Amino acid sequence: MSGSLPTHADVRDAARRIAPHVIRTPMLRHALLDQLTGGTILVKPEPLQRTGSFKLRGATNAALKLDAAQRRAGVVTHSSGNHGQATACAAAMLDMPALIAMPMDAPAIKVESTKRWGAEITFFDRRTTDRETLAQTLAEQRGGIVLPPFDHPDVIAGQGTLALELFEDARAAGLTLDALAVCTGGGGLIAGCALAAEGASPATRVWAVEPEGWDDTKRSLEAGARVANDGQGSMLCDALLSMRPGALTFAVNQPRLAGGVAVTRAEIFRAMRFAFEHLKVVAEPGGAVALAAVLAGKVETKGRTVGVVISGGNVDPAVFAEALAA
Repeated sequence: MSGSLPTHADVRDAARRIAPHVIRTPMLRHALLDQLTGGTILVKPEPLQRTGSFKLRGATNAALKLDAAQRRAGVVTHSSGNHGQATACAAAMLDMPALIAMPMDAPAIKVESTKRWGAEITFFDRRTTDRETLAQTLAEQRGGIVLPPFDHPDVIAGQGTLALELFEDARAAGLTLDALAVCTGGGGLIAGCALAAEGASPATRVWAVEPEGWDDTKRSLEAGARVANDGQGSMLCDALLSMRPGALTFAVNQPRLAGGVAVTRAEIFRAMRFAFEHLKVVAEPGGAVALAAVLAGKVETKGRTVGVVISGGNVDPAVFAEALAA
């Protein structure tokens, strides 16, 4: 954990700071999606973001806040791929060295994309390695700065900018979101979204969506304290396999979220197919869980306006083929 809790004002500041460096992704709608759910569904497609996921927002915001000495020292992080790519991209933009620790089983597409931004990569076993300790050790060895994937105030604030954009686009269309479904791993994205909603759309109820077996945020909200996963669930949603909510992210999320839901492999594959066939968006499994929850009726949509974040599209081709064939 690093720093104090971010605020709605931090999200707005981040939006201004990163605007020249990220894509303002569109708000998508589809008549079939409304028909199937009985609601008005507004989709935020972050696979269209540079590096293919929302992670560029938080990494860019945090990198831009580093001073000259810190930039010279470079950044270190751990990531299954999307935050690694984002950190590498932000580092390249600022001409900083970047070292990314990635799980040995990270999808090849994410490893190659991270390398293309010029970052150095070291691998670890996700089941036996404490990744936070590893990143800290690597940073100490190099004199670099740890830029965590979710438990950092500047990262959280940057991620929340996508929700600000969605609220603004909805308002321009004469709509107010009753609910927002957000893909959730360590909780940085949904924490940023909850902070964005607090000031920009306070009536919006924000829901955490996780894959079955990795529903630590859902269970932590129910327990009133952070609880961990057992690590034995499916590895399908590699982007969402944090062992437990972050300390900072849970402190933001606990008083603000409406609750959490979990989705199955079949529901995730259905959402990936729907996004591809109808929205023309490629979603990775972890990026499709919020859409999966809405299509499965696990978030109430009938007669309501509901936002859905598709958080990333860096999917292994073999997994995508499996989803389309399912």
